[in-house]
Amino acid sequence: MRHTGRLTPPAPAVVGQAGRKRPPEQGKGSGCDGRGRQAVEECARAAKHAAPSLATAPDTAIDAALTAMADRLLAHRDELLAANRADVERSTAEGMSAGLLDRLTITDERLTGMADQLRLLAGAPHQERTLDVSTLDGGLKLVERRRPVGVIGANYEARPNVTVDVASQLVKSRNAGVLRTGGAALGSAQRLVEVVVAPALAEAGIDPAVVQLVPRSEREAAAALVRLPNLVPLVILRGSGDSTRALATEGATHGVRTLAHADGGGVLYVDEAADPDTVATLVRGSLDRLGVCNRLNLLLVHSAVHQQLWPVIEEALAAREVTPSLAPHEHAIGYEWALDSDREATVTVATVDGLAEAAAVANEQTSGLAAGIATEDAAAAEAFFDAYQGTGVFWNAPTRLLDGFKLLGVPETGINLDRVPGPRGPVTYTDLYVRQYAVLPASR
Repeated sequence: MRHTGRLTPPAPAVVGQAGRKRPPEQGKGSGCDGRGRQAVEECARAAKHAAPSLATAPDTAIDAALTAMADRLLAHRDELLAANRADVERSTAEGMSAGLLDRLTITDERLTGMADQLRLLAGAPHQERTLDVSTLDGGLKLVERRRPVGVIGANYEARPNVTVDVASQLVKSRNAGVLRTGGAALGSAQRLVEVVVAPALAEAGIDPAVVQLVPRSEREAAAALVRLPNLVPLVILRGSGDSTRALATEGATHGVRTLAHADGGGVLYVDEAADPDTVATLVRGSLDRLGVCNRLNLLLVHSAVHQQLWPVIEEALAAREVTPSLAPHEHAIGYEWALDSDREATVTVATVDGLAEAAAVANEQTSGLAAGIATEDAAAAEAFFDAYQGTGVFWNAPTRLLDGFKLLGVPETGINLDRVPGPRGPVTYTDLYVRQYAVLPASR
């Protein structure tokens, strides 16, 4: 692959938050106030004990709980925003990067959006619990039964909105949950559970203990969550980078299944048949938020149009105050800038000789989250769709659309990048069940 350009960023810094101060631990209302592993086990046992209350709840109770959560988000708006401001102010003083602060912040608009998503989820159809599959010899029939997992864990960092996203998906799928977040978002998460999630469940006649928030922020607690196969057989890992991959590995060694999202970074290939205005729109639209996984991370431009389109691309990047990283690159082509707290306002730009090379780079040198093509040639778009193997593929559309709510109309628990059968892409309540085969008389 040939690279052209004039900027060379410094070698990537080690990403992480080691050494950051954490707020005092708070355990109010959690019912699991031990330290580290003990706290996680207490939460898991409490969730498992309460799980039947949710598993057997009627559809009307489930949807009433979700609607009550939406109502309580708005009714307690001032209290929730104040708790979040305290988290943001503390993290700002401790030097958190702009991208991470953006993830941590709940604005008035975002809180309203959270409530809107809950109402849409409440109105979404429930999964059929039993599906006819086939008839068998001897007057029998085969049916597929969909059962809740039981207790599902979730580990996520400085994203308090994920507390509501995951809790609501678990409730809709009738799974109890154990949630663990980092210290930066713990105050916000606790208020969300205490004044929104738990009371809404209780009002609907569901044991509020089905959703547990671990009141500890130590990394030991995150590791403990993936070591309890008999209590928490499935854990959703929301986050990025080495820590999430390490937790997935730890879970595998203990027999815990994980839905892990460790890496991201959207790719855009600019074809030789691309429209300049479309390219500008896609670049700007893909960089509205820099700290998210589905933002534009790598821009591949066909060498035949690079010189012609560069002023358009440069202007679009400048409009978002984003710096291009140009050849010669001292970092991997797929390096994820959203994880680099010092240089997240960066996009890697490189030239390629054609569609096949662009797809190969996206497949082999990036996370496989999402890639798009900018072109007016339908045949080129179809060829790119066939060549790219990642989770989401887009034609004249931004990779920012790879999101559960934007694509499916419901919140997501995360985006799974596995390249094997199973939930892939935005994971929602429709994916959080186990399949059970049942054989019974055909007359039933």
